[in-house]
Amino acid sequence: MLLYIILIIALIFCLRFKNKKALHMLQQNLYNENNRYFKWLFKNYKVFLDLDLVLLLISLVGVCVIYDLEFLSDICQWSMAVIAFLIGFIWDRRIKYDQNKKPLVYTARVKRLILTTSILYLIPILLMVFNLDNARFCWLIIFIFSVLIYLNFFIVYIAKVINTPIEKGVYLYFKNKAKSKLHDMKNLKVIGITGSYGKTSSKNILSDILNIKYNALPTPKNLNTPNGLMITINNHLDKFTDIFIAEMGAYVRGEIRDLCKLVRPKYGILTKIGTAHLESFGSEENIVKAKFELIESLPSDGVAVLNRDDEKQVNYKLKNDVKLLWIGIEEDDVDVRAINIKCSSKGTSFDVVFKGDDTKYSFETKLLGNHNVYNILAGIALGREFGISISELQSAVKSVRPTEHRLELKRLGNFYQIDDAYNSNPVGAENACKVLGMMPGIKVVVTPGMIELGDKEAYYNKIFGEQIADVADYAVLIGENKTKPIKEGLLTKGFDKEKIIVFNDVRDAYTFIRRLTGKEEVYALFENDLPDTYNE
Repeated sequence: MLLYIILIIALIFCLRFKNKKALHMLQQNLYNENNRYFKWLFKNYKVFLDLDLVLLLISLVGVCVIYDLEFLSDICQWSMAVIAFLIGFIWDRRIKYDQNKKPLVYTARVKRLILTTSILYLIPILLMVFNLDNARFCWLIIFIFSVLIYLNFFIVYIAKVINTPIEKGVYLYFKNKAKSKLHDMKNLKVIGITGSYGKTSSKNILSDILNIKYNALPTPKNLNTPNGLMITINNHLDKFTDIFIAEMGAYVRGEIRDLCKLVRPKYGILTKIGTAHLESFGSEENIVKAKFELIESLPSDGVAVLNRDDEKQVNYKLKNDVKLLWIGIEEDDVDVRAINIKCSSKGTSFDVVFKGDDTKYSFETKLLGNHNVYNILAGIALGREFGISISELQSAVKSVRPTEHRLELKRLGNFYQIDDAYNSNPVGAENACKVLGMMPGIKVVVTPGMIELGDKEAYYNKIFGEQIADVADYAVLIGENKTKPIKEGLLTKGFDKEKIIVFNDVRDAYTFIRRLTGKEEVYALFENDLPDTYNE
C-alpha cells in the first residue's frame, strides 16, 4: 500500500510541471485561437517522444502481465516512481531555463483551467486510493493515469473546452461592465490605433504627446485584444481620464470591427500596413480590409490619420466619409510632413511642415529611425486637432520615451545594444538595419528571423539576410533551421562566411559580442525574439 502511495505522489509531481508547460503553450497560442495551439503541437511533435512514454510502457506491462506477481509488481512501481520524479525534475529545469519571452501568467482563466485539470486527474487518483487492496484495479488506474499524463497537452485543451461556458459568461460580464462604464463617460475622447507594424510604439508616442495637455490613458504594454481593452477600461479608466487610446490587434478579419463596437472610437490612426500575420489572414487584401475596419467604424464626424507614403492606404477605397489627415515624409501633398531628417546614435531631428503654413518647425526626439518619425507625425497631427500648440508639441516630442524592445538603445557592459526584440516584420527589420547602418564602429545583427509570414516567410527572411549584409560586420543567427533563408541571403550578397555565427541559445550571442573588444565601439542589433512556441 505504501508503495502505491509513493507512486501516486511521484506521478502527481511529474504531472505538476508538465501541466505547467502545457498551460504556458496554450496561453501563448491564445487558447487555440485559429488553431494556433494545435499547429504548435504539430510542429513540436517531439513533446510526445519524451520519458513519459517510458512511464506509459511500464504501466502497460504492469496492467497486462505482472499484476499477480508481487516481486515484479514492486519493481515496476519503483521504476515508475523514479522515472516520474525524474520527468518532473526535467520539466522543472526546462521551464526554469527556457528563454521565456513571456512566462506563464496566472490569470483567473489559467487558475480555472488548473482547477478543471486537477479535477480530471483527481478522479482516477480517488478511485485508486479507495481500492488500494485490489492490485489488478490499482494497476489499471496507474495505466489510465499514465495515459493521461502522456496526453497532458490534450487534457489541458479538454479542460479549456469544458470551461468554455464559464469563460463566455465571465467575458460577457466584463464586456457589459466596460461598455456601461464607457457609456457613462460622455466627454471621453476615444482613439483607436491599428496597423501591421508599430501599433504599440505609435500608441505610446501619442500618449506622451497628448499628456502634455490632457490626461490620456493608453492600453498598457501590448494589450490589444478584447480582454486587454476590457481590463484597461474596467481597472484603469476613471473620471479624470480625458482621452482613452486603444491599441487594436487582429489575426483575422472582423476582429478590429468587434473592438470598435466595444470602445466606439471617434479618432483613428493607421500605422504601416504590411504582411504581419499573413499566415492567419490568408492574403494581403484581407490584411488591408481588416486594418481599415477601424477607419470605417468611425462616426461621420470622426477623424482618421493615414500615411500617404503607404500605397496600400492611398489605394484603398474608403467606404465612409470621415475627416482625413494625411502624414508623410516622401510625399509632399500631405497635412503634416517631416523633412530634413537627421539620425545619430543620440536620436533624430527633423523639421515639420503643416499644409497651408510655409514655416518649418524644428523637432527633436530620442527615438531612432524614420518609422518612429511617422509615428510622431501621427501624434502631432492629432495633437493639433486637439488644440495643442506647436511649442507644446515640440516639448512633448523631445520628452517622448523609447518603447521597450522597439529599437531601444542601451549600454550593456562593453557594447551598445539596439533592442528591437519585439515581434519583427519585414518593414521593421528593414528599418532596424537602416538604423544600425547609421551607427559607428563594429556592427552586429543577432536574430532568429521572422515568423508568421505564411508561404512568404522564407522569401522575406532571405531579403532580410541581404539587408543585414549591407550594414553588418557580423551576423549571429539563432537556430540553425529557422535561419537558413537568412544565411542564404547573406551569402547571396557575398557576406564573409566566417562572420556568420550560428547559436541555438541567444545567451551565447551575448558572450560572443562581449569578446569583440577593441578600439571601436560595438553596436549589436537584436532583431526579434521568438516566443517559446517557436524554440528549436
